[in-house]
Amino acid sequence: MLVALDVHPRVAMQILRHSQISVTMNVYSEVSSEETRKALKMLGDRPDMHA
Repeated sequence: MLVALDVHPRVAMQILRHSQISVTMNVYSEVSSEETRKALKMLGDRPDMHA
């Protein structure tokens, strides 16, 4: 739920009381397919930065 709310991983780490950021990031790495598609669309919508 914190990922869906766009909560910064360090804040989530404190909320979840993880002692190491790696534990939090393992949870955050499980992103939904919808979020993956959204991110790829945003990348595709950006103008070419190399032009």
